Amino acid sequence: MMRAQIEVIPCKICGDKSSGVHYGVITCEGCKGFFRRSQLPTVSYSCSRQSNCQIDRASRNRCQHCRLQKCLAQGMSRDAVKFGRMSKRQRDSLIAEVEWHRQQQQQQQQLQGNAQLALSYPAKTHQDRSPPLLQPMATAYTFGGNSELMSYAADVHPYLVCSPNDTQISGMIYRSSGGTPTSRSQGRGDSSGHSDIRGFDSRQQSPDLVAIHPYNSLDDLYSLYPYSPRSIDDLCASIVRSHRETTQYRLEELQALRWKLFTREEIQAYQSKTADEMWQHCSIRLTDAVQYVVEFAKHIPGFRLLSQNDQITLLKTGSMEVVLVRMCRFFNTENNTVFFDGKFAGTEVFESLVCGDLITALFDFARGMCALQLTEQQIALFSALVLINADRPSLEDRGRVQRVQRSVELGLTHILHRENQESLMHELHQRMAVLHSLCRLHMEKLRWFTQRHPLTAHSLFPPLYKELFASEAELLPGTTH
Repeated sequence: MMRAQIEVIPCKICGDKSSGVHYGVITCEGCKGFFRRSQLPTVSYSCSRQSNCQIDRASRNRCQHCRLQKCLAQGMSRDAVKFGRMSKRQRDSLIAEVEWHRQQQQQQQQLQGNAQLALSYPAKTHQDRSPPLLQPMATAYTFGGNSELMSYAADVHPYLVCSPNDTQISGMIYRSSGGTPTSRSQGRGDSSGHSDIRGFDSRQQSPDLVAIHPYNSLDDLYSLYPYSPRSIDDLCASIVRSHRETTQYRLEELQALRWKLFTREEIQAYQSKTADEMWQHCSIRLTDAVQYVVEFAKHIPGFRLLSQNDQITLLKTGSMEVVLVRMCRFFNTENNTVFFDGKFAGTEVFESLVCGDLITALFDFARGMCALQLTEQQIALFSALVLINADRPSLEDRGRVQRVQRSVELGLTHILHRENQESLMHELHQRMAVLHSLCRLHMEKLRWFTQRHPLTAHSLFPPLYKELFASEAELLPGTTH
């Protein structure tokens, strides 16, 4: 009975359908067998890349070394206790996780039901609405019926291109140098794949992490005047849900990993990288984190009603700022470290980037954000407010962006008022000014790097990173280092 309940949780290694607890971890039969074979005394694996290969259902057989490392990192062990001998605390934690996954599946089924209702509405209901921002990569170049959209798409990275018929798409696939989000048209039992997503690092995601949601009535909240308490509550709930579904780690997971620090040898390995190598490595990590932000943005009520140009403009100018806001979740104030590549790293890990002032400023910002002791709800609403900023340059319909911004601001004010923390709003607005300066400094450093390593900047950086940052950095009038 309990085994059947556990199977609602996907394999912790590759995301495939699990079959129970094996060697101390919930895994599928494939990963169970792989780990058993890996423990033979004659077995030795190595990685031909940088020991950070993506491990998911589709790629799990490509690198045995990284697959084994992920097994060990998740806690698989020949000596691990079996489920029947778990402590009460472990058992309670597992039961709670089972219940969480069941709730996520129920939400997914409800959303799919809503999607069917939305698709049954007359086409005229949606014909004037801007399409959702992200076009699945698998069809980014093949959609038809709108030559204007196709010509526009040629000017931007495909990741930022809309599909005119997104409501009929049941899943989405992303393509990137690192591990990236993948959603499926059905629940956990679907065999079409489940990706291990790497931002600062990776973990298994909820079943509806990046499920495409068709038109939602919440998208019209920004046009309701006056706002009702019910509509503001719904808006806040929608933003918080999107935040939780698009964060790499839950807080309790990060708390459990706080003891994982880089060894002196590992720190020296990072320090021995050339600036060229370390910039490329960090650009991949940053790009993966940005993709989470893009998914988060897509489900902010009102965002998809903005024009395609304004959606892209807000993401190009605000996604980095949201990544920095989220960085406070990954920061350990006790030892001034941030979660990076699976462990907590101090500033010395990033020395080879040769931009110590930027790294120091980022750590100072994260420490300052932690000092505010924001709740997950507050971080979610603040992240949305950072992104939906009507003061960004090059917006087409600033008035519409202002209305969406106003709705998010009301939501954040509502949450702060409910928790008797209205004074935090002034602090948060001050942090927004700091975010602008940090992103400007990042662009200056990127311009400096591009001048010295043009091949890496133009050919080896992830395409989305180049689209979001590199082209803008080249436009800066000057820079210092």
